[in-house]
Amino acid sequence: MAKKILIVEDDKFLRELIVRKISNEGYDVLEAVDGEQGLLQIKEGHPDLVLLDLILPGIDGFEVLAQKREDPFMASIPVIILSNLGQKEDVDKGLSLGATDYLIKAHFTPGEIIEKVRNHLK
Repeated sequence: MAKKILIVEDDKFLRELIVRKISNEGYDVLEAVDGEQGLLQIKEGHPDLVLLDLILPGIDGFEVLAQKREDPFMASIPVIILSNLGQKEDVDKGLSLGATDYLIKAHFTPGEIIEKVRNHLK
């Protein structure tokens, strides 16, 4: 049974690139373009892992993490933040809200992102 990855990313180009890479690795992929859709997909899609951007239309990634943490069913699903927000306070806030890892988009290639996903699903 293929693991399911949810990608919450409003940048169409980047989202499609990551979806393609992750699909090619044999994972099932769910997509969301904003925070509300992301939360809905977490609740209904039951992903094994979430790749979450922080700067999103509507509710941002921090709020997604905060709401996810309040729900016992969703709280156990690991989240890797994938963002261009690289300030220490953003990283600390994301991790304190329950993210398992924090990747700064500019510092990671799609291949390295896949590697992180693989490691978190072991």
